[in-house]
Amino acid sequence: MRILHLSDLHIGIKLYNHDLHKDQEYLFEQITDYVREYQPDAVLIAGDIYDKAAPSVESVQLFNHFMEALYEASDTAQIMIISGNHDSAQRLDYFSWLLSHQRVHMVGIAPCKPDEYIKKVVLTDAYGPVNFYLLPFCKPSVLRGALKDEETTNYNEALHRLFARETINHSERNILVSHQFYLPLGKDANDIERMESEITAVGNIDVVGSDLLEPFEYAALGHIHKPMSTGDSRFRYSGTPMAYSVSEAGQEKGILMVDIGNKGEPVTVTRLLLMPKHQVRIIEDTFETVLRQASEDYVQINLTDMQDLDVIDLQERLFLAFPNLLEIRRMYIRGADFSNTACNDVYDSPYELICSFIPDMDTEEREIIQSVINEALEVDA
Repeated sequence: MRILHLSDLHIGIKLYNHDLHKDQEYLFEQITDYVREYQPDAVLIAGDIYDKAAPSVESVQLFNHFMEALYEASDTAQIMIISGNHDSAQRLDYFSWLLSHQRVHMVGIAPCKPDEYIKKVVLTDAYGPVNFYLLPFCKPSVLRGALKDEETTNYNEALHRLFARETINHSERNILVSHQFYLPLGKDANDIERMESEITAVGNIDVVGSDLLEPFEYAALGHIHKPMSTGDSRFRYSGTPMAYSVSEAGQEKGILMVDIGNKGEPVTVTRLLLMPKHQVRIIEDTFETVLRQASEDYVQINLTDMQDLDVIDLQERLFLAFPNLLEIRRMYIRGADFSNTACNDVYDSPYELICSFIPDMDTEEREIIQSVINEALEVDA
């Protein structure tokens, strides 16, 4: 069985107030082409369809066009979608029953009553059934009704108890689609690199142990924006389709193609790269050198000029060269080291005292300081 796994579309997101509508449209066309080329049995979208719970009209229209294109790219592929923490669960759950009869399985709301269970979709190939478990993003407070427990406040405990209620047939192939922060066993949550475009919980209270994923042949995960596994190559975060923050500059973005054979056979995962309309880049160099690298990419410019720049229209010239400029930073700004009080230190000369306050002077500047001191001493003499 062949699956395409993507997540964290964040339709409507802005990058430093730059509208990414055209960029996302460009990427969705590539994803549609991959569906048309590889003809998967299922397309899995693991949450965060929108960037906001109340998306704009333009965002809804873009997602609608994307869904139409996916649907038309294959006559048989089942499209499975779950909500993420950025989505409105209720909005994504509208008409879900009706859509499920049209090859679109959209699950917005997690189990919240004792008789509700994780939504399961069963597909069949030459080796038998494949069970897809579709679990939207959920907080412990949402699961209390299903668990009959008013005291469950821990994400890890709540998710483990939720799965304990499920009857998973371990003799068949099972796939999980989930939008949570799954932490590899033995790892510290603080060691997991998170992107600036993500919403992170204070104290990483939303961590869920990745041991929960063991019953599954593959876990199609969303929530983490950097493409990564949870330590086991079968359990993957596909990451965002493009960089949504400067911290993601240079990352290869894409979707995952997963081929699953018979029970017990290794799962094959192939990354299908997506080429953005505009890259997100960091350019670090002197002002004049940067100007010669004009581009329409989304760029953060780090100026490394050692001397003060006497350029009145510096910003205007940079914005003219880089119409999608995100930010300008000066990497070298001269300043005194005021943390040095010199109260407890003994210096052999005024020159050494001055150097202690301004330690980053170059050779020419040090010679000027020494010359001025010498002249002052001569006058005083």
